[in-house]
Amino acid sequence: MSSSEVSFPPSLISPTIAASFPDSYTIRPLERSDYAKGFLNCLKVLSDVGEVTEEQFNERYDWMNQHGKGVHYHVVIEHESRIVGTGALIVERKFIHNLGIIGHIEEIAIASDQQGKKLGLKLMQALGSIAVNVGCYKTTLGTSDANEPFYVKCGYKKSGRVMSQYYEEPKSAYERG
Repeated sequence: MSSSEVSFPPSLISPTIAASFPDSYTIRPLERSDYAKGFLNCLKVLSDVGEVTEEQFNERYDWMNQHGKGVHYHVVIEHESRIVGTGALIVERKFIHNLGIIGHIEEIAIASDQQGKKLGLKLMQALGSIAVNVGCYKTTLGTSDANEPFYVKCGYKKSGRVMSQYYEEPKSAYERG
């Protein structure tokens, strides 16, 4: 698999939104080569990433590319050959709502030195454009109370609660897929 192969067509990102980024900033689909550009370092501002090797990253990327087409839409913001922002749209096909499609926004992260430049807002707009272009009737996300004002600025409203159940023993790599 070529390192320049992308995980989905870039045309799913609104050209108007893509053009709204400052000069030298590009929003695009995640590429296999983004490990070397600091993709996981960018995610560390959000949560614990763990010690993921390039080989492990490539295996997960390839799995998502092979098994997750039409489901996983990971985007990155690149600036000067460095990943400075990322987010994902995970698409769920439902039986309810006339076989509706909803999107789940996940893993929104902007590098600490890039915050305050409205990159997060533009990232959310780009993910929203992908959601519309793949046929989602809505997108949802879970957030902390501290980040809620940001998502309100992005047009999201409170609608219920998110609940989680955590498991003590993580599954093996095989069982996780």
